[in-house]
Amino acid sequence: MANFNKVILIGNLTRDPDLRVTPSGTSICRFGLAVNRTYTTQDGEKREETTFVDIDSFGKPAEIISKYMAKGRSILVEGRLKLDQWEDKNTGEKRSRMGVVCENFQFLGSRGDHDSSGSEGGGGRTQYEENSPPARNAGNRSSEGAAPAEGKKQDIEEDDVPF
Repeated sequence: MANFNKVILIGNLTRDPDLRVTPSGTSICRFGLAVNRTYTTQDGEKREETTFVDIDSFGKPAEIISKYMAKGRSILVEGRLKLDQWEDKNTGEKRSRMGVVCENFQFLGSRGDHDSSGSEGGGGRTQYEENSPPARNAGNRSSEGAAPAEGKKQDIEEDDVPF
């Protein structure tokens, strides 16, 4: 039987990213994402629903997200669902939480833009795929296909980030 675990979300950070480093030197960035959905009920009433998702990012992407993102900023996250399970220390109760592990991301909007529409302040976008630097692009053009040639490992420097 085939399996497929892929999540694509666009939303706004609910809090500033929390960057930590493991004893082995791996960076881990955790942040919350609010994803909104607007719909119309059978009675014609418009309603909005917000889903809050916890996101974990690792390595260089974690460092970049931590450095350039803040509460309220918009981001597109591609990743996979992950179920965390543990036993509560106080009650001994089994607990679980569904979250997303970020594999790729794209900043939406521009540096000074905290508007979720991304239409003000230039609307610049930055994309990051694991093992590739953020793509440079002008205006609102998509950065799809801007990744470097396969097999080349490139270091990301501050000058590579377009904002």
